Amino acid sequence: MVINFSLSPAYMAHYEGVAFGLTLISGCQNFANPQGFDHYKRKLLRKMRKRENLVRIAERVDIYDQFFKSFGYECPLPKHLKRTINSGFPRYNLMVDTHFMAEMCGGILVAAGDYDRFDGALTLDLANEGENCRGMGSRSMRTRKDEIVLRDAKEIVCVLCQGADEKTRVKDATRNVLFYAYAVPGIEARYLKEGLTVAADTMAQFGNGTIEYLEIF
Repeated sequence: MVINFSLSPAYMAHYEGVAFGLTLISGCQNFANPQGFDHYKRKLLRKMRKRENLVRIAERVDIYDQFFKSFGYECPLPKHLKRTINSGFPRYNLMVDTHFMAEMCGGILVAAGDYDRFDGALTLDLANEGENCRGMGSRSMRTRKDEIVLRDAKEIVCVLCQGADEKTRVKDATRNVLFYAYAVPGIEARYLKEGLTVAADTMAQFGNGTIEYLEIF
């Protein structure tokens, strides 16, 4: 599988050198709690909680937090980090848990989508003022000028500061899962690769998937 993805001229002009990453894992099973997964999560959690790692992760989370605030939004990462430090990784299902693990281990912003629900080519772009998108739970999202958005050939599928859409939400029946990671100014591309590698390796090992693609742009 080859993903048709591009950065728009508007994005490149406004955010030159600010990375974006994608990884696609095919043939997955979205298990609730596969054998050995809890042990695997504890191992990653111990590594994440090491002081030298945690300090750097917290620094990156703060960079995202400041970026969100510049658009007038609350960043979810600080609360995710606090909860993970205090209580460990959450347990929902394999794909959702993997999303949180990729975020926290990388100190980055990650989204997950059902690859088969995207319509055509993907483009990282800047929004116009007042574009509409149906977010998770069918909540209405309305963009502000120059917000970073991911589009497919039909519509906006994710707004960086507001979240992913309902159309591409992962479900129990999802078999081909796409994880994608946003950098913001001050976040190096290598951290996107670290987080997405966690996602890809986890889905391959515990979801019986095949890593088709992992690329940082």
